[in-house]
Amino acid sequence: MITLDQLQAGIVIPIDKPRQWTSFQAVNKIKAVVRNTYGLKKFKIGHAGTLDPLATGLLLVCIGKATKTIPQLQDGDKVYTGTMVFGAATPCYDLERPVDHYYPYEHITRELLDETVRQFTGTIQQVPPMFSAVKIDGQRAYEIARSQESGDKEVRSKPVNVYSFEITAFRPGSQNTPITQSTPVTQNTPSKNLYQNPLGEVPPHLPQADFRIHCGKGTYIRSLARDLGLSLDSGAFLASLRREQVGEYTLDHALNLDQVEPFLTH
Repeated sequence: MITLDQLQAGIVIPIDKPRQWTSFQAVNKIKAVVRNTYGLKKFKIGHAGTLDPLATGLLLVCIGKATKTIPQLQDGDKVYTGTMVFGAATPCYDLERPVDHYYPYEHITRELLDETVRQFTGTIQQVPPMFSAVKIDGQRAYEIARSQESGDKEVRSKPVNVYSFEITAFRPGSQNTPITQSTPVTQNTPSKNLYQNPLGEVPPHLPQADFRIHCGKGTYIRSLARDLGLSLDSGAFLASLRREQVGEYTLDHALNLDQVEPFLTH
């Protein structure tokens, strides 16, 4: 059992964040559990690094004096696994928005893919997605993007470190629907509550690759997918993303959200 003194002294709870939950929602869920368990009205709580709504995996939730360690935890290396889809693109580089362009993909092979990902290791320049937590003039980029009022506002590029980028599996696409040039797709205006109702689907004919990436802080895997697609003279987006490790913390000891109360009380 975690006593009140231990809680206030500071604990870090590694959470396996489910898909379609924002990091903010996950923290609020734990905040409610702590309030109900300990009868606290005010206490410090926060997370060490946002996970996209459609991503799953390790989210470090800090309580009490452990919130002081958030900057150090955020500086830790990250390990991600997931799946990229080639031959198409979405405005947010994942499935939070539907596909809006198709591209040629018949030339993409496992050999070409393995050769191209080598360009994305080391210190590279990266432009974070507009659908991200970076700030533009003091406002979160995703707030600007979701309001559809981005106008001429842009996210600046920054250097990030990618220590390894490995393709772990490749599934070639079907040759039944070849695309010879960039083809836009007309879509209706999407719902506001996107993270609860993802609209995107993976077209089954497109090639897919599973990956494992070890990177430094501030690296956006969605941007890596976009840039890899461009380097392949095609398009790409994330179909799934899972954070496996943050610094010394791994998913091996992470809790599901419904396990937090038993963890605190038993």
